[in-house]
Amino acid sequence: MREYNTYANKQLEKLSKTQDKFIAKFNTNSYSSWFYDQETELLRLYNEDIDEVFFKYIPVGTYSPISNSWMWSWHNEGSIEEHKYETLKIKKFGKKHGFDFLTNGLINCEKSECWKLTAISKNLIGGIGVYSTNSKDLQKYFIIVKVYKDINSMEVQRMKQKKVDCGIHGFRRTAFVCQHLDLENPKGFEEAFEAVKGMDLDESEDFAAWCSECEEYRLSEDGWNEESEKFADIKLVCEECYFELKEFNKK
Repeated sequence: MREYNTYANKQLEKLSKTQDKFIAKFNTNSYSSWFYDQETELLRLYNEDIDEVFFKYIPVGTYSPISNSWMWSWHNEGSIEEHKYETLKIKKFGKKHGFDFLTNGLINCEKSECWKLTAISKNLIGGIGVYSTNSKDLQKYFIIVKVYKDINSMEVQRMKQKKVDCGIHGFRRTAFVCQHLDLENPKGFEEAFEAVKGMDLDESEDFAAWCSECEEYRLSEDGWNEESEKFADIKLVCEECYFELKEFNKK
């Protein structure tokens, strides 16, 4: 453990020197809000006056202040970022040197340890800086690999599509389901169209589904109207939640 602490502290000191330059160059502390998109792996920092900057990132890990635990992104099944597997380099390095903090997918630690783990990651993976989201329930740590100067690029435009922060899966595309659908008892699953996870949607399309009971009520009312919509009481969820509900309720 002493050998790991020596190494980790050295990398943290190394990061602090380069991070100061990164913060100064892109003025990251001046932005009051943040938003990240797992599909495009883009981080947006912005202010209400639409002053903004976009970064390409590699997810390092997440920290839960509730359970005082760190999860490496390579271990996070809820993460869909393609480049999360870059962090397997850290796991490989950890195995070589016998550093348990770098090989266990989920570890108990204090928040201060997160910056050491992020510093180690940047040293092994590279990048121009690091960033952490400031969230009450879950903090996410990134390696920044690129800045986007063209805010009209295809990736940036895709990021700006309708998104929702569901609190479980991060920022994902929006979806709508009736109030009755849950993960407790299968209730059937009727869709506006046959939906496939990750499919492209037109601007006018949304993932939308309702239970069998809602379908019976809808048909009795000759379609959607004030009464059938009131019965369904549609709620907003994320795309990931939508397909979890679909898999469970179609059993």
